[in-house]
Parts: sequence; C-alpha cells; structure tokens
Amino acid sequence: MRRGESITSSLRHLVYFPEKSKDYLTVVALHGRGTDQYDLIPLVESLGYDMLLIAPRAPRLFQVGGGYAWYDLGEVGEPDPASFRESLRLVQQFLKEVREGYPIGPAGLVLLGFSQGAVMSYAAGLLDPTHTRGIVALSGYIPSRSNLPINWSKLKALPVFISHGSYDELIPLELGKESAELLQKAGANVTFREYAMAHQVTEETLRDLTSWMRGVLR
Repeated sequence: MRRGESITSSLRHLVYFPEKSKDYLTVVALHGRGTDQYDLIPLVESLGYDMLLIAPRAPRLFQVGGGYAWYDLGEVGEPDPASFRESLRLVQQFLKEVREGYPIGPAGLVLLGFSQGAVMSYAAGLLDPTHTRGIVALSGYIPSRSNLPINWSKLKALPVFISHGSYDELIPLELGKESAELLQKAGANVTFREYAMAHQVTEETLRDLTSWMRGVLR
C-alpha cells in the first residue's frame, strides 16, 4: 500500500492505496479510545493484503491521557447516548463520502474496529449492510441497548469476525458473546474467537483474522 492524499470529509483521516491489486478490498479502520488514526495502521498492514485502507480519527478529545474518543462512557454495554449518536452520524456521513470519493474495489468494504472503534463499526455496518462486505470487531460489542433501528432480517450471511479476551478488564467477555449470539440468530456468518488475553490484540488474533480475510476475498 502507498500513502495518498485524502479527500475533504467529515472526519480527518489517512488513506493508503493498493499497489498492484485489481480486485482489492477496502478497509475502514476505526481506532479505540485514547489513540488516533495512526493506531491501527500497523495492525492492518500486518495482515499482508494489498488494499485500500482508510483510517479516520474520532471527533472527540479524550481528556484522560490524550488521544481521541468516539463517545463518552455510559453504563457498561451502553455508550453515552448524545456523544454516541453524534459520532455515529459523522461515521455514516464519512462512509458515504468515502464511497463517493475513493475507488472502492470490487471486493467491497470491510469495517474494522478495536474497542470503541468496534462498537462504531458494528453500529454503522449493521445499519447499512448493503454497503458492508464484512465487519471486524476486536474487543467490542453491539450497542444493542442504544435503540438502534437495526433490520436484523437483512444481516443473513454477513461475514463478521469477533475477537475478545477472556480477561478483558474494560469490555466484559459476556458482551462479545452476546453480540455473537445476536448475529448468529440473525443468520450472519459469524466467526467468534475467545483468547486468553486482556483488552488487546495478539499474534494469534492476527493469524485468525488473516485467515478470515482470505475467506472474505474468496
């Protein structure tokens, strides 16, 4: 991939264009709380695929330790409603701009997120499955308590990769399992992996994700 010039859009972002591929995948990578648009670039690059990679920065300053956040914290499993809705609106607008302003490859668009970014990936992807080739949720959950108007009947066969740590101290494993169960009931093509880890991504996670990505490309 090669770094390119980004379009004017709702969210500041980085963009990397594919070097050689024609039937390339487009990945929109949404970072977690307290980081920025650079955070997931090494992770996605390590997957070894030539792709169109777009990495937006969350709109809210994170007051504790720096970086940015997608929303303020609410109850466990339920983001603060006002900040979550505003960021979701921005992400939805951003994805529309991405589809219009970048050469989305024939392989489609995958939303990939870690932690808060996984929550945003779930929300945006499940609300618009027509434009979503797949969802990668690393240590996150579906914000089902936020009353999102998800049409569960339209999620049949949607590829979703979910990873969660058994010892996750920030987002309980139960929320990851609950999200997998909701998607399985809707008929989505769910790959759920539990790892002996905390709130993180390990080499084992990346190996499994690489394999899953290969299946999506097929």
